[in-house]
Amino acid sequence: MGTVVSFDVRNTDVPARALNAAIDYLHDIDRRFSPYKTDSEVTRIMRGELAVDDASPDVRWIMGLCDELARLTDGYFDARKYRADGLPDPTGVVKGWAVEEAAFILIDAGATDFLVNGGGDIVARGSPVPGSSEPWRVGIQHPLERNKLAAVLEVRDGAVATSGTYERGEHVIDPHTRKPATDLVSLTVVGRSLTFADAYATAAFAMGRKGAEWLAGLEGYEAFAITSDGLTLATPGLPRAQKAEPG
Repeated sequence: MGTVVSFDVRNTDVPARALNAAIDYLHDIDRRFSPYKTDSEVTRIMRGELAVDDASPDVRWIMGLCDELARLTDGYFDARKYRADGLPDPTGVVKGWAVEEAAFILIDAGATDFLVNGGGDIVARGSPVPGSSEPWRVGIQHPLERNKLAAVLEVRDGAVATSGTYERGEHVIDPHTRKPATDLVSLTVVGRSLTFADAYATAAFAMGRKGAEWLAGLEGYEAFAITSDGLTLATPGLPRAQKAEPG
């Protein structure tokens, strides 16, 4: 999917085959969902060569989820409408979902303390020190000052997803205007599910400054955003965001 996924598993008794199964699963998702592969199911759907009803169960489920997300976000996440090139693209939710499913593979194998990072979208479980109450510390890249972190989040048993312009430029499209969203330069969502946090981050980024306010109304999800003019926005329940030193 055009990114790198890393695993930090702190339990010493988790079998290597579980990690291998999670990696194999991600390769399979990439094979079927990547818009960069000419023979993937998603690419064939986008070219009109494959009907959604004839796709694999996972692809059909994701397309159905995209429809539900369009409803939940008042159309700000609408995979069936507009990318920068005007084609439907469900991959805005696939990365978060795939990383979360890979995490479930580790959980099923007995892992309780780990962090999976898929290009900045994170699932954290337990603690970096098994048996302790110490949280995982997740740094948020400052989008305007690249040698700094904008904040550090302390996360246990949660997910973190970020949308921004600092890595891929103005790639998030407001489906209502069909223009790039430019009001924010970074928006991070913290919540229970990476699948939904990833999609909500994209939707709220497309909303602009009102995106943080929208997220504040969602149970179980918090947001941290930086506007294009450098203003910081955060929802009241953000888990212990701290200003970070340059580094």
